[in-house]
Amino acid sequence: MARSDGRAPGALRPVVLEAGFARHAEGSCMARFGDTHVLCAATIEERVPPWLKGRGRGWVTAEYGMLPRSTHTRTDREAARGRQSGRTQEIQRLIGRGLRAVTDLEALGERQIRIDCDVIQADGGTRAAAITGGFVALHAALAGRGPGGAPLLRDHVAAVSCGVVGGVALADLDYGEDSAADADANIVMTGAGALVEVQAAAEGAVFSRAAFDRLLDLAGACVAELVGLQKAALGLDR
Repeated sequence: MARSDGRAPGALRPVVLEAGFARHAEGSCMARFGDTHVLCAATIEERVPPWLKGRGRGWVTAEYGMLPRSTHTRTDREAARGRQSGRTQEIQRLIGRGLRAVTDLEALGERQIRIDCDVIQADGGTRAAAITGGFVALHAALAGRGPGGAPLLRDHVAAVSCGVVGGVALADLDYGEDSAADADANIVMTGAGALVEVQAAAEGAVFSRAAFDRLLDLAGACVAELVGLQKAALGLDR
């Protein structure tokens, strides 16, 4: 099928990861996946949640939110509603799990890292952009803070949305593709290619094991490309 922007089925949208975007944060990244823009900022706190106190290990957690006009119509701020939606809570947990998967929490010690992910503009794939940009912010915040300067991150982690649209497996869905997808998935992987989490569902029609395997293959190639972009943003050797 022809995609609206002319991309190949397995191609990412133009991705820009701009590290150091937020002046005051210990680490930050503006993650742009096409017209999806997410600002990720890391804060280091010299404390841990009460249930972790005294255990000698740290924690990484995330908060996620969408600005009122990040979408086609205005959405009320969740603070004004007085509660977070189930979707927001689910995405926050997904981001946190993805980042903790590559963090040495024992070496981190009793410190908590908060990753704030604010969607400035949404066109599909916001949680994938938040995880990918959130890693850059986390890496920048933790650089040189391990015991003796040792790294606190074991690997990179990135994510991409994929789906089956019109019978074709596509990577990095924009909003129009996501809305028309028969099945979609958010796939989180490490730089080594290990799976961290897969969220997949049949939306309009069931899909085969072969189609699912194709989505995993597309995600693996995209995550490898995203890790290269993370390294470039952080000034690391590829």
